[in-house]
Amino acid sequence: MPLLKNNVLVSDTWIHAEADGELPEAGDIIVPFARLLKEWDALPARTGRLGVRFGNTDKPEALAGILPRLSVIVLPFPAFNDGRAYSIARKLREMGYRGELRAIGNVLPDQLQFMLQVGFDAFEIGERFPLETWAKSSRQMSLAYQRGLFRRGAEAEIWTERHTDAEPWLEQPHAG
Repeated sequence: MPLLKNNVLVSDTWIHAEADGELPEAGDIIVPFARLLKEWDALPARTGRLGVRFGNTDKPEALAGILPRLSVIVLPFPAFNDGRAYSIARKLREMGYRGELRAIGNVLPDQLQFMLQVGFDAFEIGERFPLETWAKSSRQMSLAYQRGLFRRGAEAEIWTERHTDAEPWLEQPHAG
């Protein structure tokens, strides 16, 4: 499956391991969350980086103690209307995770901006849409209403852009 990062298709060099079976002794691997928990003592001894495929029903807090050891976290979008991965991605960024957040599954160009805003920076995309469509989608919105964006290089939010010289009204605490 093509991997989109910074509007460019790149090779996916990660080995995607299954829930069981032999793991290669070296190389960058992505393992399911259950396997990560089960084999945690042995996995860090391997040569190569470590990543996890994290489910929509798993709680991000379960990764709190091991976030610095993970180079990539893969979050699924099983359907276009399943937004649980958005919440998980934002929570992981709030918890301090700075590695790659990869969206897989039903990833669509019209949702790309929202995914970027919560912290995703890599996307497994299918052949359904050409690269130009993805590039256009990444430029459609340069501002957002939400504060605290996690998008790398994100522009300011709309409130800040509209009120660069104005002080918030004191009688409206929600305004500033």
